[in-house]
Amino acid sequence: MPARRIKLSIPVAVTTMVLFTSLTAHAAKPVVPTECAGLPTHAQLRDALVAARNTDNAGFNLEMWGTVVARSGTVCAVAFTGKGLGDQWPGSRAISAQKAYTANAFSLPSLALATANLYSAVQPGGSLFGLQESNPVNPAVALQGPVAAWGQANDPLVGQRMGGINVFGGGLAMYSEQGALLGAVGVSGDSSCADHAIAWRTRNHLKLDYVPSGVGPGGVDQIDYQGDWKQPHCIKAELEDAVVRTLPATRVKQAAR
Repeated sequence: MPARRIKLSIPVAVTTMVLFTSLTAHAAKPVVPTECAGLPTHAQLRDALVAARNTDNAGFNLEMWGTVVARSGTVCAVAFTGKGLGDQWPGSRAISAQKAYTANAFSLPSLALATANLYSAVQPGGSLFGLQESNPVNPAVALQGPVAAWGQANDPLVGQRMGGINVFGGGLAMYSEQGALLGAVGVSGDSSCADHAIAWRTRNHLKLDYVPSGVGPGGVDQIDYQGDWKQPHCIKAELEDAVVRTLPATRVKQAAR
């Protein structure tokens, strides 16, 4: 019996092609840029982010997004803590990438600046007023799909430079045991005060907090609620102050032998 030929109409063929392309993109194995060597993988970022989020951070106890960027600003990993994509604010994915980009862009091998440290300086009349308008987000990169891959190992942001400047808590530079500035981590999804605490704990879990110096309390990139590089409290000042006191100390760079 001769084989029957199946003819697809143009609309059906196009729909099939789009569906195949979408599924292929979602199932594609992640290609991690070589510049991300030495930085946390998606699984490592997620594990550290979940552990940090599950600690009392004096926020709203919300699920979180986290992003790691390399020194070039290229995204290396994106993750979330919830069970599904909608368990945390969708808008916080791009904000976490912004924070990572900012902390990396304005930190140096000898000086770390947290995004929280930038808040006061960018206000009208401040020494860095206008900084937040520089290096704008590329929306074509920030919002590209497939959405089902957001927060997965093959998130479309991986390998891209999204840009964006964010000037409240949640972004921290990452330093290796040898003192090398590798990039930064950014988190978003709760109050900016809680975001900073979660970013701090995440970096600590990843053991990339060999901070050389900073403008915050203790001479590192700690959030400051009172000094020259302060940002405002978010919910309850006394609780947020207490959280800062419980945050682990940064690690000390090993002396060269």
